Amino acid sequence: MSRALTDAIITRLQQLLAELMPAGAQPSRHLWLGFSGGMDSALLAYALNLLVRQQPELRPWVHLVHVHHGLNRHADEWAAHCLGIAREYQLDGQVLQVTLNRGARISVEAEARHQRYQALSGLMHAGDILLTAHHQDDQLETVLLALKRGQGPKGLAAMGALQPFAKQCWQLRPMLSISRDQIEQAVNQLDLDYVDDDSNLDTRYDRNFLRQQIIPELKQRWPAVAETAARSAALCAEQQALLEEVAAHKLAPLLRHCALTQQAIVDIAALAEFSPAWQRQLLRQFCLQQQLPPPSQVQLQQLQQQLFGAQADANVALNFGNVWFRRFDGALYIDAGAPAATPSDLVLNPMQQQALLAGCWQLPQAAPWQQLTATLNADGPRIALAKLNAKLEIRYGVSGSLRCHPHWRSQGRELKKVWQEAKVPPWLRPRIPLLFANERLVAVAAVFVEQSALATTTDPGVKLQLH
Repeated sequence: MSRALTDAIITRLQQLLAELMPAGAQPSRHLWLGFSGGMDSALLAYALNLLVRQQPELRPWVHLVHVHHGLNRHADEWAAHCLGIAREYQLDGQVLQVTLNRGARISVEAEARHQRYQALSGLMHAGDILLTAHHQDDQLETVLLALKRGQGPKGLAAMGALQPFAKQCWQLRPMLSISRDQIEQAVNQLDLDYVDDDSNLDTRYDRNFLRQQIIPELKQRWPAVAETAARSAALCAEQQALLEEVAAHKLAPLLRHCALTQQAIVDIAALAEFSPAWQRQLLRQFCLQQQLPPPSQVQLQQLQQQLFGAQADANVALNFGNVWFRRFDGALYIDAGAPAATPSDLVLNPMQQQALLAGCWQLPQAAPWQQLTATLNADGPRIALAKLNAKLEIRYGVSGSLRCHPHWRSQGRELKKVWQEAKVPPWLRPRIPLLFANERLVAVAAVFVEQSALATTTDPGVKLQLH
């Protein structure tokens, strides 16, 4: 039985890998096994060991990675055990130490999972593959937790055998069709050493409660419940994929791009033409395309109220799960993370000033940009070089009352009015660098050059751009 099961795991893994790699292709993707050392991952590590013996060319590409959460008094022993297994199999073994955020409203389960996946993704590069030993009973637990949380088809779809992972990577679960009982029998027959985590008995954690008290009762009544739940999850996943395909088609005409950041934004007037249910689905699809978690049903309803019920000129800003949803100039913007602090002003030293005049200067920037660049150009609005032979300073968060005269205007006006005219989102304004020469404004990066500082049509000049 154990040989048949490990062969089935290897075959399934090869099938999944074949979906990602052309037939006959040489290995070019690292395989990172999330190796807890428990019974499930012990069996998958053993199967990987057999696969590498069959295909020695895979050996440099396979890694066993143990995440040390520091939650259990035996955590150091488990890490040492996992490294020992890696040595026994002659595979690369690594231990990643993580620190969990703790607090009254923080779920230890969720935080451990978040930190674990974040640590693993930090090792990976585009195209790499994360292997996890999730099995059929894990799938049942995930479906039940989705029901408990009131999730829709996407949540009930639970875990897929092949799914996208962080940074253009993939996650494979070759054991999803295998039950916990089958795994236990195989591990015992093969006499595999594994970590026995005593915290798995602590029913304060939701998964342990389901595993220890609920699922045994369900299986006693309905022995095939894990298999049938997996079938329901697969059907939900299929329906969800079709829904997302239709939603992506409907969303495409609603998308615009922010002129300053080039990020995708949604036309709110066009979104309002849809029914409330489709509005929510299109908002979910927009989040999915931006690789951000969508709000809950209640949060989506609150967002709809703010998008369509507030005054037309109101600047809406809502934060759900550290994702910001903002309305500006008739469009919806979404961004991950808290707003960045206003950067510090900078007086250019002689070397920096020389580099700026030569058109080869760069300055790191806060999100959503990475850097400010100064380049020499012979066309378009640009700063005259003669205006830069002065004390130069980069400033941020300049008062909106500052008078300025953008190159496209016949007359000057206050900066706050220019921000509005140029359709610069309010939350980005404090992060845009302004260049001053001898205390006089000469340019706002990526927005305008002062009329008085413009280079003539025939002279080269400096352009300030944000990337």
